[in-house]
Amino acid sequence: MKAVSFQENTMEIPSYPSTREIELQDKSRMDVLFQQMQPRVSELTFANLYLFRFAHHYKLTLVGDSLVVLGTGYSGDEYFLRPFGGDVEIALDFLFSEGRVLSGVDEEFVGKYLKDRHGVEFVEDRDSFDYLYNRHDLATLSGKRFHKKKNRARYFTNRHPFTVDRYSDRYYREALDLVEEWRRVHTDIDSRSLEPEVAAAAEGLEKAAQLGLEGVVILVEGRVQAYALGEKLNSITSLCHFEKAAPFYDGLYQVVDQEFNRRCFVDCTFVNREQDLGEPSLRKSKLSYHPVELVKKYRSWKVKTKDSSLL
Repeated sequence: MKAVSFQENTMEIPSYPSTREIELQDKSRMDVLFQQMQPRVSELTFANLYLFRFAHHYKLTLVGDSLVVLGTGYSGDEYFLRPFGGDVEIALDFLFSEGRVLSGVDEEFVGKYLKDRHGVEFVEDRDSFDYLYNRHDLATLSGKRFHKKKNRARYFTNRHPFTVDRYSDRYYREALDLVEEWRRVHTDIDSRSLEPEVAAAAEGLEKAAQLGLEGVVILVEGRVQAYALGEKLNSITSLCHFEKAAPFYDGLYQVVDQEFNRRCFVDCTFVNREQDLGEPSLRKSKLSYHPVELVKKYRSWKVKTKDSSLL
């Protein structure tokens, strides 16, 4: 398949160093690139980039014939994501020469573009590793490894009559109320990602159909008490972006996670549940579901030499 060049279409994306924000109208073109790439890291979907465009100050620019996303981390560090389409080698050389840091690339990308690149270093970014699971495991919770999870789910199901439905606009308002309740309960947590997560989750509910997101809701006494929302990451992997549950129902998180994997993207072998951002409790929770792989991500930059520093 021929690599897509963004100089070949009518999208008005400025050439570096000029940039513009990500817009909904970019989805169809960017989806073509992601379909071609078959990414393994959770950042590389249009919905993810769009919903976190304010949190990470994402901007689009063209470097040669490659589309590049520039961003900013929660700690304020600037970076760029892997170039999309076009001549990736040329885009990398130019951006490294500009002193920019590459972020969120997987081992395959490192092996193909960075491992033998002169003057370039790369390091693992453990806090950004994605958690990859066998979808069927999470849908069934079968076996000794998931005994505790299944017991938690059973605790909820034995005490609360509930129904499960696919997420749609009819549940938007109640799901949004749930997000706000989740935010209220977590306001004492010192996390730079809390407010961006709430904003992205709220917009994800509002624009789910436009962004191609699918999911489930759990209703107790006719009201939404939990939901999960995601999409396909690649042909064999689903991606769960958001999972929220009312805080005082023990076992509800286990139920909504199980129902998401039981009913959504059933043609997928794996499910990616994103990263833990270095938060200890979240890391413990994600590890407790027995991932089949931690999808490693790396940061990379050009090493400054004495001679180059004098230029």
